[in-house]
This record gives sequence, C-alpha cells and structure tokens, in this order.
Amino acid sequence: MNSFFRQRRLTAAALTALAVATTATACGSGSGGAGTNAADSGTYTIWDPYPQFDKSAAWAKLLDDCGTEAAVKIKRTGFDTSDLSNKALLAAQQDNSADVLIVDNPVVSTLAEAGVLTTTDDNKLDTSKVDPNLLAAGQSGGKTYGTPIGANTLALYYNKEVLKEAGVDTASVKDWKSLTAALEKVKKAGKKGITFSAIGTEEGSFQFLPWFWGAGAELTDLDSAEAVSALSLWTDWLKNGFAPNSVINNTQTTSWQEFAGGDYAFAENGTWQLANAEKAGFDYGVLPIPASGGGSAAAPTGGEFVTIPVQSDAGRYATSQKLATCLTSTQNLYDTATTLSYVAPTSEVQDKQLAADAKLKPWVDAVKAAKGRTSDNLGTKYPKISEQLWKAVQSALSGSKSPQDALTVAQSAVK
Repeated sequence: MNSFFRQRRLTAAALTALAVATTATACGSGSGGAGTNAADSGTYTIWDPYPQFDKSAAWAKLLDDCGTEAAVKIKRTGFDTSDLSNKALLAAQQDNSADVLIVDNPVVSTLAEAGVLTTTDDNKLDTSKVDPNLLAAGQSGGKTYGTPIGANTLALYYNKEVLKEAGVDTASVKDWKSLTAALEKVKKAGKKGITFSAIGTEEGSFQFLPWFWGAGAELTDLDSAEAVSALSLWTDWLKNGFAPNSVINNTQTTSWQEFAGGDYAFAENGTWQLANAEKAGFDYGVLPIPASGGGSAAAPTGGEFVTIPVQSDAGRYATSQKLATCLTSTQNLYDTATTLSYVAPTSEVQDKQLAADAKLKPWVDAVKAAKGRTSDNLGTKYPKISEQLWKAVQSALSGSKSPQDALTVAQSAVK
C-alpha cells in the first residue's frame, strides 16, 4: 500500500462539490448507520442504495456470504440514493467511512474529487473484464475509483398490436426520420405515438440524453446546432400530437403507466420496467433508441459502482478488497444483475444472461452503446450542466422559448 492510504482532511470545496452531486430515484428511505468507528476488527460495514431490500432479501444474503468468505461479519445499511451521497461525505469528514460503499455511478467522480475514495491502482480491484464504456462512469482525472456492479439504460419499448394496426414495421425504424414517420402513421390510425419523461429533474435530462447524444451534441456545448436539432425533435413531436403534453411533468414511472394503458406505440424507458412489461397484458418489443442519421444512439448508463473509501486504518483495506472482489465475481455479478434487473458490466456475464433469456438482447446491445453521464472527464461539472439542460427542455416543450433560445440560455448559465 502506498502513501495514498491515510486520513484526508476534506476541504470546503469538497463539501460544495457534493452539495450539487447528481441524485437519482430510489425506492424507500434509508435508516441510520455507522462506519468503521462503530465496527470492531471482525465487523466490516457496507453501505448501499437499496433500502428496499431487508435482511431476508437475496442481496443481503449475498453480502453476508461474501463476509463469510472473507471471515468477517457484515454490518450493512441501505440508504436512499441521494441520502447516501451526503452520508458518505459526512462519514469521511469524521474518519468514519464504510469499508465498502456502493453508490450511483454519477456520484463516484464527486466523491473521488472530494478525496473520499481510493483508486483501483491503490486498492487492487481488478477491472480488466469490465466494458470500457461502463467503467468510464467511475473514472476521473485519469484514475478509476471503483467497479460497476451492474448497468441499466434506456431503449424504446413498443406495443406490437398498435404498430400492426398502424401498418408500421419496426424494421423500418432506423433513424429519426423513420421514427417520426412511424409516429405519424400511428396518429392517423387513431392511436397515440410516444411517451417519455421530460420532467424538470435529473430524470428529464437522463431521458433527453440519448436524443442529445444521438444528434452528435456534446455536454460542453449545449447550444450547438446538433443540440438544437434534438430539442426541436421533441418539441415538434408535441406540436404535431405525436407525444402528449403530459411528458413535461412525467416521471419515468408515470410515463410507463401511460404506455401500460395500451394505447401508445412507443415508450422510452429502462431495463427496470421489464417485469412490468411482462405484466402489461399486450405483446411488446424493444428497440435501441435510434441516432439522428441511423444506428443506435448512446444512452446514459444507470447503475452502481462498488468503491472502497479511504480509511485511517490501512489494515482494513485487504479485507475490503476481498469483499468488493467477491461482490463482483462472475457468478455474483450474474445473481445481482438478475436481482436488480441489470445488465452485467462484463461480456462474460452478459453472454450468460443472454443464454438464460434471449429477450435481453436489445438491452445488452443498448448497454454496450451506452455512455456515462460524467464521462468525457466532466466529473463534478455534470450536475450543473444537467440542471441547465432539463430547464432548457422544459422551456422549449412548454413553448416559453424556442429550442435555440432555451439552449443558448442554458449554455450561458453553465459558463
């Protein structure tokens, strides 16, 4: 172990950085917990963003099994996603960090820049099998600060019966022009086109990014011609009645509920809706979100990273590494992906998932084309950019500003 492993004094800048950290939706709310100061040498603490799982859940049992393998007892606490970020920073200030911390991937760079996390060079976590585009979400300043436990992303669900009635062959949907043509046919057939979430939160940015990136736009240039074309696409869909005005207030959940009603041809949503899709009562399919000129657009990655926080007691790292390695072993990645409706972060496990369920193929393809929100070395800049992006989307879809003007204001605010 090198000199990195020592207690770090967190700066005011670190506090500010986490205050603007990206948050995402999570189920339930977390309970209190304590880090390593509350644990003896035979007990190791793990914090995760899965408060929906109790002690009897498969996830909790997996943690205990990894503890048994490492010959230690696990003290696990599940927090709400946004609460976990703040708890992690506060614990680091008090030299009371969890031994293993599992966090939403956009938060990794924020905690890393705040000095909370060790690098994989230091903690010796093996990331060699992880798909590079997924690993990028946990990289900052040329260093890697953890390894993904699973990934999810966005694609287009479609209602086979609605499209059949409208005379739309999904094989024809290859780019924006052909998708819009399909929506026009659906409307003429008396059905509804496409629903998505454009709410003024991170969910709205998350859902807009495939179209933004699919146009060739970059988050460092919000008012580029490519960015304007993406926002114009959405705006035109609303004007032409291809998408409902409700998208302005839709969360990903309420958007899904609209689609589940059976009248919509398409819905932009995520891997996490697969179980609900099976219960919808109609035949569905999944398509990658098309890029403007064809091919699959890069959609943003969701999912968590397993990280090892900085500790003043360097003697704890070896066991923490064993725990993290256990959680991300081939079999455990497969089990976790099944439990959390994730696509695994390695090709080896993805192949195993596909062998068990061929219907995951479009999702595996989408994850392979996906991109981390903090990639391109954006790090802690991303939350501010995202906020201005969702505000621009809201302004344009509500009709208060043109797509160009809305994005010009957004770019000025980021600068």
